[in-house]
Formats: sequence, structure tokens, C-alpha cells
Amino acid sequence: MDATSALPGWLAPSLRGYRRTWLRADVVAGLAAGVVVVPQAMAYATIAGLPVAVGLYTCMVPVVLYALLGGSHTLSVSTTSTIAVLTASTLAAAGGSAGGAADQAADDVLGAAFTLTALVGACLLAMRLFRLGSLVEQISPATLTGVKTGVGLTVAVAQLPTLLGLATPADDPGFLGALGGVVSALSTTHVLTAVVSAAAVGTLLVLRRVAPRVPGALVVVAASILLVALTDVEDRGLALIEPVPAGLPGVSLPVWDEVVRLLPGALAIAVMAFLETVLVARAQRQRSEPAIDSDRELLAVGVAALGGGLSQCLPPAGGFSQSAVNLGAGARTQVSGITTAALAVLVALFLAPVLSDLPAATLATLVLVAVVGLVSPAEFVRLYRIDRTELWVAAITTAIGLTAGLLPAVGAGVVLTLFLVLRAVSRSAVRPLHPAPDGGWTTNPPPDGEAAPPRLMLLHLDRTIYTGNARPTQDAVLAAALAADPPPRAVVLEGTAVERATVPLLDAVEGLDADLAREGIRLLLAAFPARVRRRATVSAWWAAAERDGRVLPTVGAAVAAAAPERAAEQATEEATGEATGEAPA
Repeated sequence: MDATSALPGWLAPSLRGYRRTWLRADVVAGLAAGVVVVPQAMAYATIAGLPVAVGLYTCMVPVVLYALLGGSHTLSVSTTSTIAVLTASTLAAAGGSAGGAADQAADDVLGAAFTLTALVGACLLAMRLFRLGSLVEQISPATLTGVKTGVGLTVAVAQLPTLLGLATPADDPGFLGALGGVVSALSTTHVLTAVVSAAAVGTLLVLRRVAPRVPGALVVVAASILLVALTDVEDRGLALIEPVPAGLPGVSLPVWDEVVRLLPGALAIAVMAFLETVLVARAQRQRSEPAIDSDRELLAVGVAALGGGLSQCLPPAGGFSQSAVNLGAGARTQVSGITTAALAVLVALFLAPVLSDLPAATLATLVLVAVVGLVSPAEFVRLYRIDRTELWVAAITTAIGLTAGLLPAVGAGVVLTLFLVLRAVSRSAVRPLHPAPDGGWTTNPPPDGEAAPPRLMLLHLDRTIYTGNARPTQDAVLAAALAADPPPRAVVLEGTAVERATVPLLDAVEGLDADLAREGIRLLLAAFPARVRRRATVSAWWAAAERDGRVLPTVGAAVAAAAPERAAEQATEEATGEATGEAPA
């Protein structure tokens, strides 16, 4: 029996059945991911308007907590550009962003940021408590495409002043305002800064193409630090990052006065953190690993965020690029994540003075190269070819993100998703039913199949009837009956796909019966599951319909009841078709 078998079922699920032979691969993968995660997280902290040390700290406690609770074996957790931008937007909206708080103490800004991280954790845990994981996952992929496009463009433009050494104000977080500021300040470009930025971007892109296994971020960071240490570029105007304090993060308690102002943004960040984490985790899952449980991920990321809020961190989430490095380097379990956290601790303890020689332009290049990949014109082309409605969702979300900000974009995306879901469930749930060529019944009209019985309309209910689709379904059946020429003597409503007897279902069939009766048309119900029929008998109308022989066990029986003169023929069809077990599609 291995040591992990004694652990509770909820603890360290990725370590179940751990083998010592995996340790080397996990450690190597954790170090490989760490050389990507640590500088990238530091760069993302600058997006949020926070000290780079906050990004470094985000690679510690949250990573370990996810490793102990998360279901993914190879997901690498720190923070992402999307989360960093939403953090900046939330702090700005609450009056606590570093970029727009010249009259506010830095400690207050940090306190608000760490309170936000803890609130994100609380929101995620509340979602887990109410088992909302599967509901949150219903947010349209087009919404994510729009948000990520807005993030990519907004962050890319926001890095240009640092990349070019421009003297432009940094207090306008919006895309259009930032772009206008960059254009107006191009004449103040600092040539040395622009050259260093261009060299760093070129190095990252070349290494990504010709040597993808080489950690480009580490190469660029190390080369930039050496450049500062060995030359006089700092004296010639190359700006450096703020000094990185040596040591581990302290405990940061929530600022309760900020909770109400930060809560809307925390909820938006929680949704995006969960979605990003689950999407990457599912993409990374190997065939031998258990399926990703959305509720477990809510718990793991929620606890990681709560711990991060108490240890001076940004809200955590799973990142695609670092997770791909982790998996590509051979990671087998979350021991790799613990290794990444250990590397971050060593960097904070022993390399902080060295990191203080890092040019700000170098961090900006890491951000730029990372976020450009979020803008995918091919995804918009795909949406255009498949579903124009989804394309409009992505376009509207992007436009709102670029004009009003990313927090409103997330909110608009959620509202648009809700609209699409409501529109889908509010559509009619009925389709024509046809005799199949080899007997039985099908919703696919056969090109040379048998014609439906004369003056008899056969309809199939696609799904359970709820409040949203009850009225459209009732109206669609009545309209089809009235439009038929000649008008039918009876309508047979087949219900094999109905899973529950709901109040809207019973109200709809009762109202439909009354509507059809006024037109001299008889309504018959056929092939509803036994459990639905048993529950439906509480309805006086349904019980009366059963007594009248209008609730039948099969479509063939309903057809025979509607046209007694064809009873013998339908009995033969029943034996040759429905007895074979064929069900409507």
C-alpha cells in the first residue's frame, strides 16, 4: 500500500498511486514551468498596477493549495493576463488602482488588491457550495473569445509606453484612451528602450519558433539583467522595475470597508478564473486520468484564491502556456506544481536583489508576446462560418471591452449568454413524425417512405416542456393543425423524449386540447414514459384523457385509435416496426 492511500479522498487526488519513478520527471517539469511562470507572473502584476513582487508571491501559496486540492494532474497555476486586467479594472472602478490613485497610499492599494483576491476565493467557494460549476460553464465560448480579444488588444496597447519609453500619462486604462496617448507621445520615444524591447521581442519569437523547448522568458530576463549589470544602460535612461524585496510574503488581512465596492469585480474575476482553469485542465487531461470535475475545480481554485488573498497574491487561475510547458516537460502529477512553488520561494529568498536590475521594458515584452496570442482572427472566421449569432456575441463583447472596459464586457457577455440560452429553451419543442420505411416512426422524413395516415397529424416532442417552451410548443402544434389541408381529424403527440411531468407540460396539453377541440380536432398522447404518465395522473385533465382512451402506450396504438378502420393494418405495423425497438430520433 503506497503512502498516499492513507490520505482523505478530497486531498491530493493527483497523487493517488504515486510512484517514485515519477519524481524526477515531476521535478524537472516543475522547474521548466517555473522558469516560465515566475517572470510571467511578475509581468502580469504590472498589468494590474501592482509591484512585481505580488506576481512572484502568486507562484507560492496558491500553487501549493491547488496542488493539494485540484483534480488536474498537470495544470500549472499562477495568474493570467485576463485575470490581471480584470484586477486592474476592478481596482480602478473601486478607486484603488495604482495607475489612478496618485492621492492614495500604496498600502491602501495593496490592501484593496489582496482583499479582492480573497473575495474571488469566497465567490468561487460560494459557487461550489451551491454546485454552480456546470451552470457557469454554460457561458458562451464566443463570450470568452470577445473578452480575450479585448484583453489582448487593451494590454498590448498599455505596454507600448513602457516598450518605447514614452512620456505618456498612465491613468487611462481604456484601449482608446491609451492608444490616443501613445500616438500623441510617439515623438518622445526613447531609442535605447525601444531597441532593448525590439531585441527582447525578437528573441522570444525566434526561440518560440526554432527552439520551443528553450525557456525564452528566462533567456530574455537573464540577458536583460546582465545588460544592466555590465553596461551603463541605466545611466542612459533605461528604466528598471521597482526593487523587489527579499523574503517571503507576510499575512494580509482583508480590508472589510472595501468588500462592497470590490464584490462585483470579484464575481467577474471568479467566473473567468474558473472558466480558464477548467478549459486548460480539460485540454491537458490525459486518457489515464479521471475526468475533470467542475465542482472540485471550484473548490481548489477557491481555496487557492482565499489563501492567496491572505498571502499578498493576485487571483490565481490555470494558464495555458505554462501548463503546456509543464506537460511537455513530462509532468505526471501536481508534485510539479509544488516544485514550481519551491522555485518561486528560492527566487524570493536569494535572487530578489538580482531581479531589481531587470528593465521594465523586458517585463513589458513578456506581457506583449503572451497577450498577442489571445487575439485570434481565425476564431472570428470560425464563428462566422458556423454561427453568425455567436459571432455577434464575440464582436459585441470585444467592442464593449475596448470602449467601456473589460468588467462591463464580462457582464455583457454573461447577459448575452443568458439571452441565447433563454432563446434556445423558448423555442418550440415539436417536430413532425413520419412512418419509417421499415416500420416504426422517425423524425427524419424518408424520401420514398410511406405517407402518413390521411387526415392524421403525427408530432414528436423533442424534450421536456418547461415554462420557456410551453407556449411556443402549444402555439406551434395549433398552427400546424390549422395550416394542414385538409385539416386533420386528430393530432397524435408522441412523447418518448419527455423526461419529466411538469406543470407547464400539463397546462400546455390541456390548453392545446381545448384549442384543438374548438376546431373539431381530437388530441391523442402517445408513448410517454411510464414514470411521466404516473406523475401526470395527478392532473384531472390527464386522468380524464386516460379514461377516455386518449393516452396510448405507442404511436401505433394512437394511430389505430384515431382511425379505427385501419386498426388491423396498424397492428401489423406495430408488430413489424415498433416491436423491433426502433424509437423516433
